[in-house]
Amino acid sequence: MKERYDFEEIETKWQKRWDETSQFVVKEEPGKPKYYVLEMLPYPSGALHIGHVRNYSLGDAVARFKRMQGFNVLHPIGWDAFGLPAENAAIKRNTHPETWTLSNIATMKEQCLRMGWSYDWTREIASCTPEYYRWNQWFFLQMYERDLAYRRKGTVNWCEKCQTVLANEQVVNGRCWRDDSSVVVKDLEQWYFRITNYSDELLVDLDLLEGWPEKVKTMQRNWIGRSVGARVRFPVVGDQNCSIDIFTTRLDTIFGATFLVLAPEHELVSSWLDDPKMDVRFYNFVTKIRRQGKVTREAEETEKD
Repeated sequence: MKERYDFEEIETKWQKRWDETSQFVVKEEPGKPKYYVLEMLPYPSGALHIGHVRNYSLGDAVARFKRMQGFNVLHPIGWDAFGLPAENAAIKRNTHPETWTLSNIATMKEQCLRMGWSYDWTREIASCTPEYYRWNQWFFLQMYERDLAYRRKGTVNWCEKCQTVLANEQVVNGRCWRDDSSVVVKDLEQWYFRITNYSDELLVDLDLLEGWPEKVKTMQRNWIGRSVGARVRFPVVGDQNCSIDIFTTRLDTIFGATFLVLAPEHELVSSWLDDPKMDVRFYNFVTKIRRQGKVTREAEETEKD
């Protein structure tokens, strides 16, 4: 035995053996219990970093351990390769997004192979390929045909520079997390899913999940957010055709209501912005609050205006 571990010689030898014998290719084995190990698929943004190495080494250790216990382990790998970041990076480098993305995939795959992680490479996917995203389109069509997908106008965070919608978490102090440009709130027609159709079913079935930590189930219940209460309509003084509808879980406290607060994105606020009788200070105030972003605006530590 050599005194020092020769990484190049030993690891290359065994990785070649694993490849030649299809060691990690998964097939149906009815007599074996199944086990599924999945780490988040990497985004092909350049090359692997130490965070990738840590994450995928942990998953690989679990996969190998379960194989040794007699499980038929499915340990897939692929590339989360769709989205605006690839397009922006390609524009910045004056290249085509496909060229940029596929080049990164090739680099990162070579690194993965060198690390010797026990993936079934015969199942490799890239979400930017038609072979993969055709199924996303198919799923969408199934939901559309069942009236689970619909279009309506909604308020979104809009980055003028990126020309795209941003999630609340991508807006930091009213600015885009990617390029630090100013974010505006605007109404756009977009697609929605009727996930509320399944809220009761999802809540009930949480109790059927065995082995799940209770704190995870609680997080899911809070995310589903089912509330039982009443809708109350408040008439607007001086406008018989206008009312403000609210929802409350504590109808018994309704007689203590002394004022209403509308979000700056509310349709009534938008209609008032177009009213020539409104003072310019109102317009400036609404614009200021909209730019705060919902997460910042609703945070406990944010001083309210």
